[in-house]
Amino acid sequence: MHKAGEIATIGSVMTPFALAVAIDQPLRIAEDMMIDNEVRHLAVTDTDSLVGVISDRDIAFTANSPETGLRDRLRVRDVCSLDLYAVEVSEPLERVLTEMAERHIGSVIITENDKISGIFTATDACRCFAQFLRAS
Repeated sequence: MHKAGEIATIGSVMTPFALAVAIDQPLRIAEDMMIDNEVRHLAVTDTDSLVGVISDRDIAFTANSPETGLRDRLRVRDVCSLDLYAVEVSEPLERVLTEMAERHIGSVIITENDKISGIFTATDACRCFAQFLRAS
């Protein structure tokens, strides 16, 4: 963890190397990536530019559709969130946590020089808080 008085950055607590899926990929590709890599969020790209995020919840909502075969016809673009929250690795952790809470979001994509560097999720926040409590 960090020393007293030291300002923690998001880069120091993120999960590095966030996985990304192209916006025009079939939804099944995103779902398989999440299952295979045991993650719940993927960055979404369009021609190598970060444009959104997709979660396992976004995919799960399609399972509730009464329309037969809908999931097999959908693309990532049909269900991902384009209301992206992304920050640079140097962003103060406190600022990111506050924004996540205010916006009720479960993940933040972390960038460095406009390239995806990692991800920070609510699970990561819980891990950080547990470390903080152990150190107190």
